[in-house]
Amino acid sequence: MTRWLQSGRRRDICALLYGEGPLRGQSLKTRLEDHYDTHIDSKSFYGAVKSLEGKGFVEKRTEGIHDAYALTEAGQKRVEDHFEWMRRKIESGTERESADSSGDAQP
Repeated sequence: MTRWLQSGRRRDICALLYGEGPLRGQSLKTRLEDHYDTHIDSKSFYGAVKSLEGKGFVEKRTEGIHDAYALTEAGQKRVEDHFEWMRRKIESGTERESADSSGDAQP
């Protein structure tokens, strides 16, 4: 896994863009703040977005006087790869819990 996904904030920004398409910067920041239920410093937020841009996972588009952000194909692939990894981890945990509750697990 590349380092870009080691940051939860960058992962969550990508997840929001994946699910909701291009978003203006302030709208993206507000949705992330709503998810975290806390204020995010603008400098920190835009630093994370700029990092994703620099790595080629997010692109900035100009819509009138506003900047909007969207995932690139590489960003979409990384989100899908990470989702698949998480799905496998969750399923393996569920299988393990089922085995433990049925008495099949070894001590």
